[in-house]
Amino acid sequence: MLFIEFQASMCNALQGSAMAAEAKQSCYEGSAVQSFQFYLEKSGEHEAILQCVQSILPGEFKRIGAGESGLDVLGVGSGGGELDVQMLSVLQSTFPALPITADIVEGSSQLSDNFKALVSKTTNLQKITFAWHVMNSEDYEKQVKAKGDVKKFDFIHMIQMIYYVNNLAETIKFYHSLLKNNGRLMIIIETAKGGWDTLWKTYKKELCIDAITEYRSSAEVLACLKSQGLKYEEHIIHNTFDITECFDTSSATGERLLNFMTARDHFYQSFTPEIRAGMLDLLRNKCSTEKDGRVSFNSSLSCILIYA
Repeated sequence: MLFIEFQASMCNALQGSAMAAEAKQSCYEGSAVQSFQFYLEKSGEHEAILQCVQSILPGEFKRIGAGESGLDVLGVGSGGGELDVQMLSVLQSTFPALPITADIVEGSSQLSDNFKALVSKTTNLQKITFAWHVMNSEDYEKQVKAKGDVKKFDFIHMIQMIYYVNNLAETIKFYHSLLKNNGRLMIIIETAKGGWDTLWKTYKKELCIDAITEYRSSAEVLACLKSQGLKYEEHIIHNTFDITECFDTSSATGERLLNFMTARDHFYQSFTPEIRAGMLDLLRNKCSTEKDGRVSFNSSLSCILIYA
C-alpha cells in the first residue's frame, strides 16, 4: 500500500526485520516498482478505482467547492500519481477559475519522481501548485504537529495505503482533523472478506512480517470510524482479475503474480511446499471463482467517504 495503492509499498525486496524501519520510509523502490506496475497491468485495479471515483467525485467536488475561493487537496500514499492526476483533472474542470493546491505525501522517491514527470506532461494541471513530501504518513504527521501551523484541506485521499500505518485509529483521527468544515476524507481499501482479505488473514503468520504487520480490510476501517463516531458512506468497487497462470508452475506470469500477492521476490523459494500448496488451494477455492477453466480472483475494494 501506497499505494499508495494496495501493496504500493509492499516491499518485495526487503529481507529481515532489521530493515523494517527503513522499509516504512522508502519500501516501494527498485524491483518492487516493476512488480507493482506488472500487477496493475494484469489486475485492472486502477481502471476499476477510476471508474468509481469518476462517478462519485464530480458531485462531491461541486458540494465541497461551493462558495470557496480556493481548493486544497492532500494525497497520502499517492504512488506514481496516476489516479491523483485524474482526480485533480476532474476537480479543475469543475472549478476552472479557482486556484488549487495539491500536497503529496509519498514515501517512495522513485514513485514521487514518476508523479512529477506525469504532472509535467499533463498540460491541464500546470496551474495547480504542488508541494511534495517524500516521506511516510507517520513522518508527515510528526512534521505537521511540530510546525504547529496546520494547513487544512477540502479533500484528502488515502488510496490503498492504510495497510502500512502503525496505528489505524490515530491515523484516521489525525487526517480527519485536517479537513475543512465541508471537506471529505476518502479511503480506498480492499473490501472485507474479499480475496486479499481471505489470503492475508488466513496466512497472517507467513505474510505479515515486513511492511504489513497487521492486515486490514474495510472491516477494520469501518469499525474504527464507528468507534470515533464519524459519519461516512461506503461504495463497493467490484473488480476481479485472472490468476489462472498462478496454478501453472512453469508460468513466469503466474509466478510474478504470486510474488506480488504474497509480497515476496520468489514465491516458490519463500514458503514450504505445504504452505505453498495451502495458499494455492485457498486462492483457487476461497478467494476466486472459476468458469470455463479460468480462475478469477476477487479483488473488490471499498471506497469510503468520511464527512468532516
